[in-house]
Amino acid sequence: MKAVILNGKDGPGCLKIKEVDTPKPAVGEVRVKLKASALNRRDYWMTIGLYPCMTLPAIPGSDGVGIIDAVGAGGDKSLIGRQVVIYPARAWGDEEHRYGPDFRALGMPDQGTLAEYICIPDTDFLDKPVHLSWEQAAAIPLAGLTAWRALVTHGEVKTGHKVLVTSAGSGVSSFAIQWAVAREAEVYVTSGSEEKIAKAKAMGACGGVNYRDEGFITALSKMSSGFDIIIDGTGGDDLNPLLRTLNAGGRYVFFGATLGNPSVGLEMAKLFFKHIRIQGTTLGSPKEFGAMIDFVNQKKIEPLIHAVYTLDDVVAAHRLMENFSQMGKIVLRIE
Repeated sequence: MKAVILNGKDGPGCLKIKEVDTPKPAVGEVRVKLKASALNRRDYWMTIGLYPCMTLPAIPGSDGVGIIDAVGAGGDKSLIGRQVVIYPARAWGDEEHRYGPDFRALGMPDQGTLAEYICIPDTDFLDKPVHLSWEQAAAIPLAGLTAWRALVTHGEVKTGHKVLVTSAGSGVSSFAIQWAVAREAEVYVTSGSEEKIAKAKAMGACGGVNYRDEGFITALSKMSSGFDIIIDGTGGDDLNPLLRTLNAGGRYVFFGATLGNPSVGLEMAKLFFKHIRIQGTTLGSPKEFGAMIDFVNQKKIEPLIHAVYTLDDVVAAHRLMENFSQMGKIVLRIE
């Protein structure tokens, strides 16, 4: 089969298309003939060696959809032909509030989805939403699930909640906007791009501010009168000012820290007097994955896609991620 192989840490140019052995499903597995995949920020970090526990060579990719074309010995042959969306990780474990010791995302060390075929446990898939194309369905798994756990599980978003999504544009933030709007929350965004703010408003956000503007956090506070939930993937020195915008009982949920740690400590008294919760999160469980796909089906949600490439153009697709210019997901069609 054709697969993308990452052999180095010098950037997207280290990604090569190669012919490798087509995997055969073991007992308890199914094989999926992949129709589309999608990129996540972790895929780019891997190409520059900034991802923990790197093991090379690797077939990257966590998002995938396709058709089951084979089952392992003794498996249910009636599964063959089903159109499925793949759970983007392995071995979450038995507890919902945290993952277990063997948990990992697809795409290193396990084979990822940037290939023509993949074998997965026969429990790690759900039916593809019928209202979505292959490309749309491929956009959902990792980013959608990360946003779902952040906003729904930890944020406990409810109708009328005021939600701030920072740095609108990434896959996770785009899904956070969609989930929040669909759950009838009042959504606000930040971005360094006026175009992205406009797109967020088109998705249903009530307003947004440019984080490059002086006093943007004050402007956010005046615009919203405070937030119940903040979904953040940046961190950095905006952390404490953002925490001040939370209403009593508010939740700050973060899934990344692209700007690193803040240079000053937390304002502890303000946090405990206002009953503020700070919660780190990443990915999500199979149960949450099922709840998310059910929600997509119920609300007929269509993911925001920035661009679609073929698998052969995988380097160009990764280059697009380098400058954070995309709004939504970058998808790879596997032909």
